[in-house]
Amino acid sequence: MTKYAEVAVDAPAGYYRTFTYSVPSGITVSQGHLVHVPFGPRVLSGIVFRISDESPVSETREIARVPYPQPVLSPRGLALASWTSSYYMASLFDCAALMAPPGISLRAGSYLSLNHPVAEAGLTPSQRRVVSYLKGREKVRREVLLKALGPDMEAALGQLARRGVVNVWSEWRKPTARPRHAAHLELASSSIDVEAAAADLEGRRAYRQADLLRYIGEQGAPILLAAAGREFGASAVKGLQAKGLVSRLKLRQERDPLRGRVFTPDHPPVLTQAQEHSVRLIESAIDGPSSQVFLLQGVTGSGKTEVYLRALAHALGKGKRGIVMVPELSLTPQTIERFGQRFPGQVAVLHSGLSAGERFDQWWRIQNGDYGVVIGARGAVFAPQPDLGLIVIDEEHEWTYKQQDAAPHYHARDVAIKLADLTNAVVILGSATPDVVSHRRALDGRYRLLELPHRVSPETSLDAPLPRVRVVDLRQELKDGNRGIFSRALRSAMDSTLRAGEQVILYLNRRGSGSLVQCRDCGHTMRCRRCDLPLTYHSQAERLLCHRCNYRLASPRACPQCRGSRIRYLGLGTQRVVEEVEHAFPGVKTLRWDRDAASARGGHERIMESFVRGDAQALVGTQMIAKGLDFPNVTLVGALCADIGLFAPDYHASERVFQLLCQVAGRTGRGRLGGQVIVQTYSPSHYAVTAAAAQDYEMFYKDEMEYRGEQSLPPFSRLINLVYAHTNQDRCRQQALTLGVALKRQRDAWGLTGVDILGPAPAYPPRLSGRYRWRLVLRGQDPRSLLEKTPVPQGWTVDIDPMSVT
Repeated sequence: MTKYAEVAVDAPAGYYRTFTYSVPSGITVSQGHLVHVPFGPRVLSGIVFRISDESPVSETREIARVPYPQPVLSPRGLALASWTSSYYMASLFDCAALMAPPGISLRAGSYLSLNHPVAEAGLTPSQRRVVSYLKGREKVRREVLLKALGPDMEAALGQLARRGVVNVWSEWRKPTARPRHAAHLELASSSIDVEAAAADLEGRRAYRQADLLRYIGEQGAPILLAAAGREFGASAVKGLQAKGLVSRLKLRQERDPLRGRVFTPDHPPVLTQAQEHSVRLIESAIDGPSSQVFLLQGVTGSGKTEVYLRALAHALGKGKRGIVMVPELSLTPQTIERFGQRFPGQVAVLHSGLSAGERFDQWWRIQNGDYGVVIGARGAVFAPQPDLGLIVIDEEHEWTYKQQDAAPHYHARDVAIKLADLTNAVVILGSATPDVVSHRRALDGRYRLLELPHRVSPETSLDAPLPRVRVVDLRQELKDGNRGIFSRALRSAMDSTLRAGEQVILYLNRRGSGSLVQCRDCGHTMRCRRCDLPLTYHSQAERLLCHRCNYRLASPRACPQCRGSRIRYLGLGTQRVVEEVEHAFPGVKTLRWDRDAASARGGHERIMESFVRGDAQALVGTQMIAKGLDFPNVTLVGALCADIGLFAPDYHASERVFQLLCQVAGRTGRGRLGGQVIVQTYSPSHYAVTAAAAQDYEMFYKDEMEYRGEQSLPPFSRLINLVYAHTNQDRCRQQALTLGVALKRQRDAWGLTGVDILGPAPAYPPRLSGRYRWRLVLRGQDPRSLLEKTPVPQGWTVDIDPMSVT
């Protein structure tokens, strides 16, 4: 009997659709298999979601091939992919791909080449750039060319392809990672008398061979051939092989990112009463029959991580496993250290900072059940952890848990809650400053609220005071003639702190040396040619950089508009702060911690370890230093400009500033020396600043909810952000107007009076990576109901529950 497969195809054909294909005889296909299927004139990848005996359509085409013998998705993965696709209105194939093993080839690659020599006289400048890039190259991947020349070359590439100048074709990509095997040495026979054979070798003056033979015998297991050659010499290896004493074999070698790390087991501290209460309730939920979600709200330093550790220990004791998510790669090293000390040998790491081979090996070992806990950033929610009993999302309020750069635009927190529902697992959302939507859900009873209201002394396990916070009005500093980046209060505090041999953290959420490069003669501002945003000056590299698309330009010696030489670097960035600290406090070693400084592999860990060792007295950094890090010798934190982002065109602006200020304040006062925080601002009376200074979440929550209610913003409504981008500005605007009219007509026809349509209007920034951008925002209790009745044309980005609607 013919079998039929419902396949999610890698094609823009409806976010939830599957297509029916017949399974040819001789091919075994089951749920979760990756398949290649005919789709129009092409052959595309697809993932099988269902197998049935009947077809809902009269005619079907056959599956072309099955590239991997085993399914790439489990039933749990298929269920989670279906929910993610439906909720976020995203491609079913793209959602399934999130859960596929690293390294497998899910898509065919698009390749380019020149068909024949071209006369460039009749070409546009953009077309000439494409032709020039392809000259002398046998073939080039499409995305490589667009990355090198910019996405605005897409139109020129299409024109050249239609004219037959450029050849475009597809090839199935090879796996990016596979098992690694390495040559090993072992004794040729278990009957060999190692000591007698080694003595015989020494009698022949073959001392290195004797040493190597004894070493192999002592190990009791095969040893790496390369290591044996380095230690004892290649001639010793060859000599033993020639004498038939050792044999060579290939064994799989695991690429473990934690190889060589030694974790000293720690001793769990005595829990406070609040911690004990929280742990007891979570353990009871882990033992229960259904999923539960806890919001663990505790001030910085209140011991939330210890609650995670105790809950995970309980889950492991019950034969279950866990996933722990952190919002930044910078937090991963310290999290690994804490969990590795408590659960040595049971910790896996899964994040984008690993090599392809490391991700491959870690993924398969996780699926095999080799680890009790998986630690990673937002993508770790898709780890194939079996027997899942606990999911921890630390700093749950962080916007980095939302996938914003590419579809599907999922939020790891909501995916984790759905995953827990599918597996009857428990979720812990931890934060000192929870997302106001999460806090509202806890108050409404959708989540269970657990509170840790007091900071815990790491030495005594008793309540410890929060750091003292002082707000400095920068307007008054200017009136008093202080135009430096340090207020008088901060400069004085830094001087006394550094003299005492203690450490200082200076927080500024802006990289670079200057945020604006301007000609003093004509006023021209250097902008990104792709995004129309001001370029940031980086003094160390003597370059201007766009922090949106990474466009780079050499630092100008003259204005490109008037040729004037008076170029001025305005604004403030972390590089300039480092320069100012070293100038104001000669001899003080200063570290910088931002995306630029920690771009190399292991960069975050090296900077953190260096600062903890005391190699530097001052640390200057962006928001990544504000989150969950523990520096016992830091007694002073300075927030240099708390206003950055406060008045951004984004409804989360006040919430983010409040959260960052509270988090950065929490980096001090964790040791026995106590701590203080100085917040510099031009808006000392803004409720986000005053609440952060008081470290009073309820104060902020009250004012923020009042603002959200007046504006009908989440949690009082739901939002959907629709963005259209195109290299042609007029087409972009017209597409936005057309969809806006269609949505309003459909809303009125169906009587969906509870859905507001805001826009269309230019997005911010209005041009990004060479593409103009327009947006529409849907607002209401159920704005999805309108999109379900109005198909969104191809080319639009649909973002459900966006973190920003700019």
